[in-house]
Amino acid sequence: MLIPSKLNRPSRLHHTLLRPRLLTLLSQAEHYPLILLHCPAGYGKTTLAAQWTDDHEHLGWYSLDESDNDPQRFGHYLIAALARATGQACPKTLAMAEKRQFSKLNTLFGQLFEELAGWHTPTLLVLDDYHLLREELIHDGLRFFLRHMPESFSLLVVSRTQPPLGIANLRVRGQLFEIDSRQLAFNHQETGQFFRQRLATPLAEADSARLCDDVEGWPTALQLIALSSSQGHLKPQQSAQRLAGLNQAHLRDYLEEEVLDRVDPATRDFLLRCSMLRSLNAALANRLTGREDGQLLLENLERQGLFTQRLDAEGVWFRFHPLFTQFLSHQREREQPGQGLQLHGLAARAWLEQAFPVEALYHCLAANDPALLQQLLLEHGWPLFHSGELQLLEHSLDQLPESRLLLSSSLVLLRAWLAQSQHRYPEVELQLGRAEQAMAAEGLILAPGDRAEFQALRAQVAINAGQPHQALALAEEALAQLPADRSHSRVVATTVTGEVYHCLGQLTRALPVMQQCEAMARRYGIYHQALWAMLQQSEILLAQGYLQAAFEIQDRAFELVQEQHLGQVPLHEFLLYLRSRVLWSWHRLDESESAARRGLEVLEDLSPQQQLKCRTMLVKISLVRGDVDNARVHLQHCEQLLRGGHFHMDWVASVDQTRLLLWQLVGDEAATRHWLAEAQAPEGDTNHFQQAQWRNLARAHMLAGNPDAALELLQQRNDTARRLQLVSDLNRNLILQAHLHLRRHETDEARQCLLEALTLANRTGFISHFILEGEALGQLLRQLAAQAALDDMTRHRAQRLLKELSQHQHRHRSAHFDEAFVEKLLTHPQVPELVRTSPLTQREWQVLGLIYAGYNNEQIAAELDVAATTIKTHIRNLYQKLGINHRQEAIAQAKSLLELMGY
Repeated sequence: MLIPSKLNRPSRLHHTLLRPRLLTLLSQAEHYPLILLHCPAGYGKTTLAAQWTDDHEHLGWYSLDESDNDPQRFGHYLIAALARATGQACPKTLAMAEKRQFSKLNTLFGQLFEELAGWHTPTLLVLDDYHLLREELIHDGLRFFLRHMPESFSLLVVSRTQPPLGIANLRVRGQLFEIDSRQLAFNHQETGQFFRQRLATPLAEADSARLCDDVEGWPTALQLIALSSSQGHLKPQQSAQRLAGLNQAHLRDYLEEEVLDRVDPATRDFLLRCSMLRSLNAALANRLTGREDGQLLLENLERQGLFTQRLDAEGVWFRFHPLFTQFLSHQREREQPGQGLQLHGLAARAWLEQAFPVEALYHCLAANDPALLQQLLLEHGWPLFHSGELQLLEHSLDQLPESRLLLSSSLVLLRAWLAQSQHRYPEVELQLGRAEQAMAAEGLILAPGDRAEFQALRAQVAINAGQPHQALALAEEALAQLPADRSHSRVVATTVTGEVYHCLGQLTRALPVMQQCEAMARRYGIYHQALWAMLQQSEILLAQGYLQAAFEIQDRAFELVQEQHLGQVPLHEFLLYLRSRVLWSWHRLDESESAARRGLEVLEDLSPQQQLKCRTMLVKISLVRGDVDNARVHLQHCEQLLRGGHFHMDWVASVDQTRLLLWQLVGDEAATRHWLAEAQAPEGDTNHFQQAQWRNLARAHMLAGNPDAALELLQQRNDTARRLQLVSDLNRNLILQAHLHLRRHETDEARQCLLEALTLANRTGFISHFILEGEALGQLLRQLAAQAALDDMTRHRAQRLLKELSQHQHRHRSAHFDEAFVEKLLTHPQVPELVRTSPLTQREWQVLGLIYAGYNNEQIAAELDVAATTIKTHIRNLYQKLGINHRQEAIAQAKSLLELMGY
């Protein structure tokens, strides 16, 4: 819950001096991206900002304090401020911020700017007290904000110091409007007007000017002079002499003698007790002081000029001046040693009474009261977990004595889920086991419902670790004992059950369980789990060969992402990966690539290792396009990611598949043999990722010259795939098996496999899988396409495959002659001297590649989108440069250059 006072522009204080000089100066700032008010404390920065923004219709104000060094809390408040400023024009971004569904501020701000793309109204965002922020991730996010915010936006930063936002660069580029202590200091005219407002007896103009010079125009010093003089304790000149030459660090003695000692004891106690609150209202003040007149006293303090500032027009929320707060806190420790802990405890309870658990937890931690901390976490820990306050919760649980934590099943489970949510799986069992041991030592028995929640979490960890049988036993135990009201754990345990069935190849059992999970998760509002259940449904349908049905489930999942603002959670990337896989299978390569790249964008702020799936898709897309060089680049990136962590077999098998396909295209038998010597066989073959790795092993044996071993592996996998109705894997296996039979010169067997694969493809829609096997299947396809026995659908599919295979071969042969290849070629020590000394233009290299691929002049012109006469000119030039006379010599020259480079 957001504290309203942090989003309110401070109201004008009594006796506040309007400063037309500075307001006129600021009127020039409206069209600057960044406006900066920076100088030490006490110069009226916030007051000036509040005065200038008084008539801004589209204003967002955010008053910062130390708790805002959490990037997610900062992002939530900032978006809430902008939502106010834009008339709630960014509801999707606000929902994302509320649910903490962003990993970095850049992601959140990117969504904001996309949503406000049509917002052209001048809008001002104020960040007050920016110097309190130390978190570099926030500074980095604000730099991104400044670079990409709409032109109609301006950012006003109020700070004691220059913020690390690239100020020098903005200043050089003329994008910074800056006011510092030189402008903010009072001049003689403003000082005279100030004293006329504050003193009953006016000062002579010369005396006023002298006082201004004595304190160098420091507004806080002038306020102290006026306060002392109005109370009759010191003449203005005496007060100025005491303040002259002092800075903010030397004010304690003065504030004690001339301010705090001059108020009545009850007011003094009120000030000391309330100074620990970063903002306060009457209810909070009354709770800390035991009074009932907190509102009246706060208003009186404001009227007296005792450094009390109202934060809203209604006068509900107040705060003390930062300098005064620091002084009062120091004074309280001197006068009331040890009372701070008690006051923090009272503050924590007071904030809880007003339904602000985050602020309450801040004071609870400072109170050093384990019982209070335990109570607060028990009552508010899970809501804070679901709202994304993970960092604050983890710190709070770390501060709770182990003896209290381990004997509370709810808090143990909360800490274990914090570890699970951050992928620290080994810690989960460690924490649960220690809690069970501690309870047993105390003679306590874990309640059945609590034990069931423990087992549900253990089931999730087990399935993550690839232990489906253990996961199933744990999930079933949990479901048998979970009370009906433990909705989160019921959804988790049910989802794990569905995942286990999926892994064991029991697809007809897995699908209805995942449909049930989706319905449960939607009913309880656990939308992450609903999305996960839909992704599992899509994968099950993919395994069954129902790609169109999987595609439609994905459409529903995209709708859920949109409705519940899940666009920046990692599960959205997995959805985009699955969409890319389906589109790739159907040979819709441009759409497949777009989905994969959007998946990478979702994960750009997370660990690079999580990008492996979508990067693997980019390799597969390049391979089907015949772009071997680009495939190498993407594959190298994948291999770098593999070296940086441990991955699920599914991810590794996908990378291995692309390696083997690349080696198949370029004939790299040595690399294949090396991989085969180190590869590990899966323990089973009942799911798509185990089947994929067995297929990798079969392909490796085939390429390494062991066709018998390859055939045996495939036939065994086919038996399992038929038994479990793993239709997509059977389709893939048969395509590879047809290729294998051709290498064994077993044409009839190859034809039989290919025919069955084509028939299955009428269900799966597979195209790219056939194309990856290359021309090896081309002749057989031509024969099958000519057979009258084929039904119309299968014949049509064979004819399309032949067309795509022909284009693939052309692309594959011509794609080598790109800029990177040519650069390497020209620096090769064995390149012919004529090629080195008579370099072709890049367009001429492209033409040579297309000639080698078998294109005629008209086809080359169409491919490069130029006139046929232009192509003739390019051909004439490259013939002359290479010393050749006709097309066959050009093909022979291209072939020799490719062989020189290892192709």
